[in-house]
Amino acid sequence: MSFRDLFKKNNDKTTFVFVGGKGGVGKTSISSSTALWLAKQGKKTLIVSTDPAHSLSDSLEENIGSEPVEITENLFAVEIDPDKAMEEKKIQLEAQNGSSSAQNMMGLDMLTDQMDIASSSPGADEAAAFEVFLTVMTNNEYDYVVFDTAPTGHTLRFLSFPEIMDSWVGKMMKIKSKLGSAAAAFKNVIPFMDDKNGSQSTADLEETKRKIDEARKVLSDPERTTFKMVVIPEEMSIYESERAMEALDKYNIKVDSIIVNQIMPDVDDCDFCHSRNKLQQKRLALINQKFSNQFITKIPLFKDEIKGKEKLYNLADILYEKKENNEVKRNAIEL
Repeated sequence: MSFRDLFKKNNDKTTFVFVGGKGGVGKTSISSSTALWLAKQGKKTLIVSTDPAHSLSDSLEENIGSEPVEITENLFAVEIDPDKAMEEKKIQLEAQNGSSSAQNMMGLDMLTDQMDIASSSPGADEAAAFEVFLTVMTNNEYDYVVFDTAPTGHTLRFLSFPEIMDSWVGKMMKIKSKLGSAAAAFKNVIPFMDDKNGSQSTADLEETKRKIDEARKVLSDPERTTFKMVVIPEEMSIYESERAMEALDKYNIKVDSIIVNQIMPDVDDCDFCHSRNKLQQKRLALINQKFSNQFITKIPLFKDEIKGKEKLYNLADILYEKKENNEVKRNAIEL
């Protein structure tokens, strides 16, 4: 089996590919090259950056914003703007707090409920990312959606979002039941539940809960969702990835492959290269031991920064077309 065989396509539903790992291991380069490769195979693909420190635009050398833009044939890209999401949410909450009539009607209990629901509100950046996920999950416009994720902690929060939102919407349903029509005061607090026709109904909340349940099923379905963990042959990256996989397992999200990036070649007449290669061989043995249940593929350390479509296509060739031997020798670092 080759690495490319891990990409499964449902004929009528979108397949989701998450690329995760510690900061600085090369997630953006790998997710970008993956998206370009999928598009080249004739698959309509969307790449989504959920990292607040967006580098997707730099990697692809394109201006990418908060709405999908076409990069090449079959490839579209979007960068979720957490600052914009935060600001919009802040404005909504400030406007909500400025409307005190409902609070005056309900007294202290109303104020307490509002503070409680606001304090338990999910982060706006995760909410914005999850809204994109819900949108592309339900319309099946794309064959593949590739998520260029933030460093591990942020990604785990995003992937735990269905659990968080399920609890949160449940709390909102209880508050609505308790407050009745006065619950309209909360209508702008819940992400991706913009109220266009008056106060949120119980049916609206139940529909949101249904979507959250569906999202949970999709994320935990290996036929719909695949997670690729990027590591470098260093102990900190290896152990952080191991902990992340244990956390993902609690949400029934399986990591099917490990991409080992930045492998130093053993170059003749280079003591530094030989020393680093020797150390990395020990770390590779540790990777093989800890991740024996995952498919492991390797990428060499390149002499140049992997930036721009041409170099990303070269990286995709190594990952998916197994053009390794000559490419590794030509492109690996030269000292």
